[in-house]
Amino acid sequence: MILSVDLKGNSYDIHIKRGILKDLPGTVDLDRKVLIVTDSGVPEIYSRTVASRSGEPVIVTVPEGEGSKSIREFEHILKVMLSHSFSRKDCVVAVGGGVPGDLAGFCAASYMRGIDFYNMPTTLLSQVDSSVGGKTAVNLDGIKNIVGAFYQPKAVIIDPGTLDTLPERQLANGYAEALKMSVTSDSSLFEIFENEDPLLHIETVIEKALKVKISVVEQDEKERGLRRILNFGHTIGHGIESCAGGELYHGECVAVGMLAMSSKEVRSRLLPVYEKLGLPVSCRYAAQDIFSACMHDKKSSGARVSAVFSDRIGSCYIKDMDFESLIPLIDSVTEGRTS
Repeated sequence: MILSVDLKGNSYDIHIKRGILKDLPGTVDLDRKVLIVTDSGVPEIYSRTVASRSGEPVIVTVPEGEGSKSIREFEHILKVMLSHSFSRKDCVVAVGGGVPGDLAGFCAASYMRGIDFYNMPTTLLSQVDSSVGGKTAVNLDGIKNIVGAFYQPKAVIIDPGTLDTLPERQLANGYAEALKMSVTSDSSLFEIFENEDPLLHIETVIEKALKVKISVVEQDEKERGLRRILNFGHTIGHGIESCAGGELYHGECVAVGMLAMSSKEVRSRLLPVYEKLGLPVSCRYAAQDIFSACMHDKKSSGARVSAVFSDRIGSCYIKDMDFESLIPLIDSVTEGRTS
């Protein structure tokens, strides 16, 4: 299956096929120096497979976890590229989840003001969301994705077979982002989660989630307006993630954040799905700490924030609001802690 992202000069295809890492399409040009960025949690076979199809591969493996999305690792990778005399004719490939994808993409965007980048996501979260859309970034002083660039890949290669090695919690982590797409934009996708075993329909879940994201990105590549709906659950979710310090996965934090932004009707349908998937419905961090972290979120503007709400499945709206209005919403998903 091939899905196309139409961004004029930045257009690219998303190739979805089980086993595609072993049989890369001809549009992926790896007959040159190829920097492959992966992390220690990704099975080595995936990066080695890509390396075997590359002209001059260089593999960089960063430690697993959000801590690797740092200025330190960003600098390290750029130095590796420099030491191997990478030029504008060469490329960077991300193999793994959102951490290698965001980090490698930002390195590709920055080295010599931009070289080719291919994203080959191996986690469900990155396959349904972060690998598409061109957001690349690292974290700084505990604030997620505060330093980065919009930089579209040349292609995205999705092998659903890589999900066979994921533990259930990591699958749930990815399901949360697909759920986000369904709540805001696709009630038929939500019904798969509600009435079926999503793992039995995983390629359909990936396809439907990506079609939502593609539609939004094509209309608003650099998040001037409509693309903000993709932040559903993220305003509070990023605050929770900053407080969690790695204890909760990104999708788990977003799942809690979505509940805070949902009407009673939407909540009533989300909660049974969360129970089925094993997603958390609240967090134990202090509400004031979450609020303080939200204040640093990059989607804020002055003393106000653009927050995304859903009042019925398949629909959402953006509301510009005072930061203080987040407090009762945060309280609704914390376990009674205020300090």
